[in-house]
Amino acid sequence: MNQKLLRRQFDNGLVLLGEHMPWLRSSAFSFLLPAGTCFEPQGFDGLAGMTSEMVQRGCGKLDSRGFLEMLDQLGVERSSSITTNHSSFSCAMPSEVLSEVLTLYSDLVRGPHLPESQLGDARQLCIQDLRALDDEPSHRCFSELKRFRYPLPFGRISQGTKEGLDAIDMEQVRSFFKNHYKPAGSVLAVAGNFVWEEVCEVVERQLGPWSGTPPEQMPDLYSHYGSRHVDHASNQTHLALAYDCASYESPDYYQTRALVGVLSDGMSSRLFSEVREKRGLVYSVFATCFSLAGQGSVLCYAGTTTNRAEETLQVLLETIHSLGDGITEDELERLKNRIKSSLVFEQESSLARSSQIASDWFYLGRVPGREEVCAKVDALSCESLLSHFRENLPRNFSLVTVGSQSLELPDGIVDAQN
Repeated sequence: MNQKLLRRQFDNGLVLLGEHMPWLRSSAFSFLLPAGTCFEPQGFDGLAGMTSEMVQRGCGKLDSRGFLEMLDQLGVERSSSITTNHSSFSCAMPSEVLSEVLTLYSDLVRGPHLPESQLGDARQLCIQDLRALDDEPSHRCFSELKRFRYPLPFGRISQGTKEGLDAIDMEQVRSFFKNHYKPAGSVLAVAGNFVWEEVCEVVERQLGPWSGTPPEQMPDLYSHYGSRHVDHASNQTHLALAYDCASYESPDYYQTRALVGVLSDGMSSRLFSEVREKRGLVYSVFATCFSLAGQGSVLCYAGTTTNRAEETLQVLLETIHSLGDGITEDELERLKNRIKSSLVFEQESSLARSSQIASDWFYLGRVPGREEVCAKVDALSCESLLSHFRENLPRNFSLVTVGSQSLELPDGIVDAQN
């Protein structure tokens, strides 16, 4: 299937991207703005999230309720999220209302009402999101791991802190909006059934006059390694483990992605079969790739009982290092099929595709086509994966445990070079 990335670079720095999916009846867009947690001022953790909440409370001629009712009337599925680098807004809708929804969100990023009377409500919603971490052990564990492994400003989590949320006032919200909701560094990616000329016309009319300075330069990232425990009264212990790997930008990324897939893609993966099924040590275990500021990490999670936590850590590490014994043809074939299936499913979702386009552009400055991705996947072999693993042995480990019992990484693996 032929792909063509449509691109328009505006003078103010905004990048508009598009990909036609004419077999769909929907359109979607993902809007990334350089307003992530790494830009929050010291002592105001959670400001990016609260600002995102406030900007959605009315814009243009619509108040908060009118804005939501308009989106419902147009049949828009929408979401917002906060990452280290971005505040983002994503919408999927019937193709015929794309221009109208783009106009609404242009008003949102340029001229939100920011009603001071609703600051308290926004704060309470953000505090509820923070408290919800206690109900999601894997999310809580990864949040603590991010704080531990990555120093400020990279280690902040999207939910912020109770102290930070309590300290935020309207002056902080208005200042963060003014300084970080701007076109330079923003990416708007559209996918689905649309007319490119019409999209360009709407965006140029609504966002062409938008102005602002480029995002501030972030410091270099130097990760922390070792062990950290977060005391939590429970009969369970939650482990989050990280070690270095190729980042998303690296030419070796698909080698790393494949090795993590052997570990954790599906119920035939090594972590699931070895740690959960054969040993019965955990109720949940998985691994995933994560990239931040040009550095890659493999993140692993395991949830277990307190009396089996030490054994779980040992078996988790043994399973990771078992990749050095070789990859079987069956494992590789299953992995390739799962990756290719995800590409097929992406073709059925304009929202998934717009999100991927925006993400690729941010990390790579380009958008690889499906043919390129499939070629890289097809080129993977058991020999190449084994060679990559042995040349890039897991190193620079960080461990966070949440529960009543602390654990320490074994001697010699925290910052081992080989």
